[in-house]
Amino acid sequence: MQMPFPTLGRRYAIEDVREPNLFRELFPYTEVPRLVFDGVSVPMALPDEFWITDTTFRDGQQARPPYTVDQIVHLFRLLHRLGGPEGIIRKSEFFLYSRRDREAVERCLELDFEYPEVTGWIRATPSDLQLVRDMGLKETGILTSVSDYHIFLKLGKTRKEAMEGYLRVVREAVELGIRIRCHFEDITRADIYGFCIPFAQALMRVYEESGVSVVIRLCDTMGFGVPFAEASLPRSVPKLIHAFRSEAGVLPELLEWHGHNDFHKVLVNAVAAWLYGCAAVNGTLLGYGERTGNTPIEALAVEYASLKGTTDGMDLRVITEIGDFYRGIGSEVPSNYPFVGEDFNVTRAGIHADGVIKNPEIYNIFDTEKILGRPLGIGITDKSGVAGIALWINEHLGLKGDRRVDKRHPGIAKMYKEIQEQYAQGRVTGMSDEEMRELTRRYLPELFESEFDRIKREVSDMARSLVEELAEHPGVRSMDPARIEPVLEKVVEQHPSIQLIYVTDTEGWKITRNITQKEEQAAYATFGLNENFSNREWFIEPMKTGKTHVMDFYISKRTGALCITSSAPIRDQNEQIVGIIGIDFKFERLVKLEKEHHLPASEPKGL
Repeated sequence: MQMPFPTLGRRYAIEDVREPNLFRELFPYTEVPRLVFDGVSVPMALPDEFWITDTTFRDGQQARPPYTVDQIVHLFRLLHRLGGPEGIIRKSEFFLYSRRDREAVERCLELDFEYPEVTGWIRATPSDLQLVRDMGLKETGILTSVSDYHIFLKLGKTRKEAMEGYLRVVREAVELGIRIRCHFEDITRADIYGFCIPFAQALMRVYEESGVSVVIRLCDTMGFGVPFAEASLPRSVPKLIHAFRSEAGVLPELLEWHGHNDFHKVLVNAVAAWLYGCAAVNGTLLGYGERTGNTPIEALAVEYASLKGTTDGMDLRVITEIGDFYRGIGSEVPSNYPFVGEDFNVTRAGIHADGVIKNPEIYNIFDTEKILGRPLGIGITDKSGVAGIALWINEHLGLKGDRRVDKRHPGIAKMYKEIQEQYAQGRVTGMSDEEMRELTRRYLPELFESEFDRIKREVSDMARSLVEELAEHPGVRSMDPARIEPVLEKVVEQHPSIQLIYVTDTEGWKITRNITQKEEQAAYATFGLNENFSNREWFIEPMKTGKTHVMDFYISKRTGALCITSSAPIRDQNEQIVGIIGIDFKFERLVKLEKEHHLPASEPKGL
């Protein structure tokens, strides 16, 4: 076991042991690693400023099929948006070895984002450093393994040889003005005072002499770290941070934590690193990384907001886009994965649904719709009860206020009975949204718009849109028949659904000819030219309300066609009503137009 507190301010010399120290009392290998508490604690020291860094395109690619360049660029944009203008996601690191790696770096650099900064990752060799120079990067990470497992058993070196080799590359980099980030690989199995602190002190001397920043990333490579201040080194994350700050003189902004999730502690260890004085915590999108993965960046973003009490400009709704993107490229995202899983905020228990009906705060972690763009979800099984069914209907159909369905509705009871029968017959899967919608349509048909009502609504919208735009046309607003009639003729030519179009003054007298389709000109040649229409609904309503009016269906006495009339006030430059424009539409033609073109309330072409 390592001592918790050596003499403060002491300069430590490397202990160049002849045999590796594998800490067998803590890591017996044939047994579960042991956790030892030494009874000594260290104080929290949350930095005033702290942030997130990213390794999605380095460590995050070591546990999944490689991303395409386009995918990397898209994810980099999402990181930029999630981190916000203050750069809460400060940096992103990239491999530089393959042509695809370098193309991805170039494409991301071309975006010219201030945050996250594009940085590299290399081995501690001059040839790898040349890659950084060739790419024109201002910072790179360097792999500097620190445990005897790596120094002796992997590299085949002594501690002194390893440290001298690392320092040569670091000095060469800072001479070139390249900022360095030394990755202390396997820190939680390393000899902290026999190698790590002496090495860190040497790096701080390089920083002081050169003025080029040297960041130390503490890498919990195997996930052995624990968040307990009273645990012993090298496993205690709080003691590690405290040691580097107090003994090696490393400033918070020059300390970074990188964790792995082998023992389910990756997030809590990361937060502990922040709390005890480390300014930067490294992670990946959705936690993708070697073996069990790294700290999820989306979780770090939420933890940051929790610690700060503000997002500092982060757009947490991007988290939902990130989850959707990964599902879109075929990545499996567990349905219960926090923040992005399809069911992360879905309740299925009937008692929970009953609580949500009373107040969504009872069973929702926060306003997920506002913060993440994810409304509270309801999943239906045999455990959901009538409350869950009612909640599903109200949420999925968007029913508000008095329109909301009560769980005591007779239709709800019928749905509940049918669902229970399905599970009694051996069903083991949840009810799909499609199945629930069909059951709702069957037992509560009054909640749904009939096909006829839908068509009627859409046709009315189209009629309303056309007459409103015509009423705003400068030629129509002139109330000059010579200018109005050419406009109306062009509209009738373009819209076969129009049976008749006309303009009256404020007294109800027509000021235009009857503009109609050629085949119907004979029927309308002299219709109503000397007739006053001030007693007609289409005239009265716009004059009274100043708004567009759409009448119900009627049968045209002239053509025998089913028609609908839309009318709107015409206003002068002072917004005073000076007339009324009316359009009689053939309903059948409008329906055909809607079905063929799926037109919304669209603008009339050519106006």
